[in-house]
Amino acid sequence: MAPTPAPAGGARHAPELRLFVFALFFVFGGITSLNDVIIPKLKGLFTLGYAEAMLVQSAFFAAYFFVSLPAAAVLRRIGHMRTASAGLLLMMTGCLLFIPASKAATFPLFLGALFVLAAGITTVQVVANPLISMLGSPQTAHSRLTFAQAFNSLGTTIFPFFGSMLILDASLESVDPGTLSGAALDAWRAAESAIVRHTYLALAAALLVLAMLVWGYRKRLVEQPAQGQSILRAFGLLRQPRFAFGTLGIFLYVGAEVAIGSIIVVFLVQPDVMGLSPRSAGELVALYWGGAMIGRFIGSWFLMRVSPGKLLMFVAAMVLLLLFVSGTAAGPVAGWALLSIGLFNSIMFPTIFSLACEGLGERAAEGSGIICMAIVGGAIVPLLLGAAADNWGLHVALFVPALCYLGILLFGWMARSPHQALLVFPGTAAD
Repeated sequence: MAPTPAPAGGARHAPELRLFVFALFFVFGGITSLNDVIIPKLKGLFTLGYAEAMLVQSAFFAAYFFVSLPAAAVLRRIGHMRTASAGLLLMMTGCLLFIPASKAATFPLFLGALFVLAAGITTVQVVANPLISMLGSPQTAHSRLTFAQAFNSLGTTIFPFFGSMLILDASLESVDPGTLSGAALDAWRAAESAIVRHTYLALAAALLVLAMLVWGYRKRLVEQPAQGQSILRAFGLLRQPRFAFGTLGIFLYVGAEVAIGSIIVVFLVQPDVMGLSPRSAGELVALYWGGAMIGRFIGSWFLMRVSPGKLLMFVAAMVLLLLFVSGTAAGPVAGWALLSIGLFNSIMFPTIFSLACEGLGERAAEGSGIICMAIVGGAIVPLLLGAAADNWGLHVALFVPALCYLGILLFGWMARSPHQALLVFPGTAAD
């Protein structure tokens, strides 16, 4: 069985533990959203096409596929707070790897640093999602996870704004790398890469402090480690149609959300949309994620009064409408429609997650590991959108995330009624 908080330890420290979980959501959400600023930076530095630039997201979100189950196994062995500390230290290591990447000024090294950083974020997220569900009543788990995700959105709102100020400087507009060659090109890339290095060094220092704080609370949550069970048995949960469809829903949602966030800057700088500078467009990315933050605070209230599945259907339908406007309109209307999607994205991840995990009980950590693997959608869907944009343009390419939101709408319809207890299949039940 997965490690669970004992009543004495978990209940006594639940309020302060929730604060730590909120901090974790804030940090890993904010650092993830910096990819939306890094993409136009690296696209300009290395003269990449849309599909090549999306390799940033592929390298980052591939970590979820490879690291989620090992992280869930570690969680079951050593508990939530120790695993969270290890994840934060791994994030810090990824940030420090930006030092050799920026000094060498080569694209593959940046991708490697991003993968290690994402491995740490994956570990922290495998911890945070089930932990916030445990720290309170099961009846309010949907609302509580949505409220915690609002702090994730607070990070994704703040980080891109200041990241754009630090990373997307005027040289991306004033210098055409196509006119440089040899030593001059190498020197320009090294100087621009140094800006990225300094940003991630500051993040590394902050992550070290947070890891030490979380480690100090490692004994506040009393848990019983799991023994003698393979984490691979978690795949047996996919025999449940609702859990399997919910896992697919996470794949589709993260892929679509990341794909849209990744193209906002290059979409808004187009002359037929808003014609903004890269820095101004990068600052507007904060509105996309800020809409998600506002929507999650509002959504946590609605989810205590409205069926989560029905609310999920509504917000998915609204996103489909906004994508249609962005894909067919021109001028600021298209840009603002794309930015507004964040408001309706707001409740999707926590709602899909909690709907998929309803009834898992002591197998929640296993379910979290499988669902976090599905976050690899952030590595695949942006690549598909990038390839479509290279061939048909950004407006037409919006059909890629539209298909994802259609799948989410169908999951909401399937999950519109409360779920019963976990179905037990031969060979998958806890001993």
